[in-house]
Amino acid sequence: MLGLFVVAAGIGAYALRNVPRGAVISGHARVIDGDSLRIGITDIRIQGIDAPELFQRCTREGQEVACGREAARQLTQLIAGRPVTCERRDIDRFGRTVAQCHADDVDLGRAMVASGHALSYGGYLQEEARARSQRKGVWAGEFIRPREWRDRARSAPGS
Repeated sequence: MLGLFVVAAGIGAYALRNVPRGAVISGHARVIDGDSLRIGITDIRIQGIDAPELFQRCTREGQEVACGREAARQLTQLIAGRPVTCERRDIDRFGRTVAQCHADDVDLGRAMVASGHALSYGGYLQEEARARSQRKGVWAGEFIRPREWRDRARSAPGS
């Protein structure tokens, strides 16, 4: 029985990795964090953005805030229970689909960066500049860039 499970899991992983670029994945999305979601059994990282990690904290007006949870809430609000459609662009090193995603006509990556709840990661540079100048989201205080936060978390004792 365990052998069948391992074989089935291997076939599933192979199929996910071999979905062609441009393939469309759509349906009800479950938000994982500010730049990741799941549709069915497919984990998706939104292309062009990097949001604070779920447990990442930032500082605003001298107070610590849960900016990672704020980012996840913002993505949840943008989706608003509507179906999400994602067009696959790549696969990341963790096997997740990297995709451009929309809820109706809302480009989720663009909206996350424009609201200041995600940083540009190869896309949406104008939206980031505007959010920064307007001090929206993470730009309203002090924060560690998500990539640096992840690096620090990995190198922390006990990690």
